[in-house]
Amino acid sequence: MNRLRGNPWAILIVLSLGFFMTLLDLTIVNIAIPSMIDDLHASFDAVLWSLNGYILVLAALLITAGRLGDLRGPRQLFALGVAVFTLASLVCGLVQNPAELIAARLVQGVGAALLVPQTMTLIVRAFPAERRGAALGVWGAVAGVAAVAGPALGGLLVSELGWRWIFFVNVPVGAVVLATVFTVVPDLRQGGARHRLDFVGVALSSAAVFCLAFALTEGERYHWNAVIWGLLFAAAALFAAFAAQQRRRQAEEPLVPFQLFHDRNYTVMNAVSASVSIGVLGLMLLLSLYFQSVLHFSALKAGLALAPASAVSMALAPFTGRLSDRIDGKFVLLAGMVLTAVGMLWSALVMGPATPWAAFVAPMVVVGAGNGCLIAPMAAVAMRGVDPAVVGAASGVLNTVRQLGSVVGTAAVGALVQVQTADARSGVSTMRTSMALPITVILLGAVACAAARRDVSAKPAAEPASAGAAAQDCGRSGG
Repeated sequence: MNRLRGNPWAILIVLSLGFFMTLLDLTIVNIAIPSMIDDLHASFDAVLWSLNGYILVLAALLITAGRLGDLRGPRQLFALGVAVFTLASLVCGLVQNPAELIAARLVQGVGAALLVPQTMTLIVRAFPAERRGAALGVWGAVAGVAAVAGPALGGLLVSELGWRWIFFVNVPVGAVVLATVFTVVPDLRQGGARHRLDFVGVALSSAAVFCLAFALTEGERYHWNAVIWGLLFAAAALFAAFAAQQRRRQAEEPLVPFQLFHDRNYTVMNAVSASVSIGVLGLMLLLSLYFQSVLHFSALKAGLALAPASAVSMALAPFTGRLSDRIDGKFVLLAGMVLTAVGMLWSALVMGPATPWAAFVAPMVVVGAGNGCLIAPMAAVAMRGVDPAVVGAASGVLNTVRQLGSVVGTAAVGALVQVQTADARSGVSTMRTSMALPITVILLGAVACAAARRDVSAKPAAEPASAGAAAQDCGRSGG
């Protein structure tokens, strides 16, 4: 095992296993909802809260966890996140009532939030710039595997072993990651100075993100009543207070260093990340509704109709990551966004009251090819000029924007469909009209992407050494 210490690809495998667990739990639980309702004598709302609670906590804590990685060390935060997530998964599988399940899922969300930003941070620090795209391509492919494997693995486990095993399956994976992380991943902390966390910033940012995510997630269920609008206004006020508080703290280790946004590419990629999340999640929700509500597919058949997009994306991501090491990742990203928009438009055009599922294979392949060109180049371009001292904060903000984009996309499409259904439009007309939203958002993202700088070399301070060199530095400094 000592031979693997500091090996960038060994580090990537360990990080990917941890990352995979958290993404799998975003999708695997859906398939077990009926079984959990029956076994725990739970209401649908209670089980739904076990899903949404995980997402809300994850979104609310990503910025804080990313910055904590900068201040306390990304390896330490990653290991802590894996430990919390693994223990919470064990508890999820042992719960006896809905309240216990919700509580355990909230703790799972804490563990996921602690580890997710550290994966990107450690990849950026472990791989030199000329190989980072390939590494991020593998990292992106892991997301594709989780998206494809979640429903299929969940269905198999629920059918053969029972719903509790969708959580128990995380335990051996988490144990392997914990057994290897300290022997494979070096301590890549920056410097030896003592750091202090901005607790006021933590409170303001977490509350703001939680209010926004809760309002968007639950808005449709509560018919966008006064409480939901109150939460949206509260989120806006909290974000404004957070921005003002951070401006005053820029000289004192702020939660979000504003120097991040002095880099045009990082700022642009946050906008692109939001547009991609809104567009792709909006598309998937619309197609799921269309397949099941208009074409009356079963959940399994609808999932299989969507599977080509995830499969193609997963297969292409490592190659497009490697390509972004050789040419400007901006152009790979632009090509991906155009392909995604073309696939979306094609899907809208073939929609009909009795369209066979085979008609969607080609557009889904195009969407998947586009998605496969997005994740690695986006991360590579965003992180290229970021100072290693604040790369955790950069990862936390980028992941938070992506997570909020997913919530916004789902909420916006859901509201649009609901409004048109109230106007007594046909299902096909509603779905086709609603497709204009994700297509427009993706194209706006492509316009934003065009504003990124070309061929920007990382600053000398931002050029990470290889993980092995970093480990030697840490050893010399006693880190």
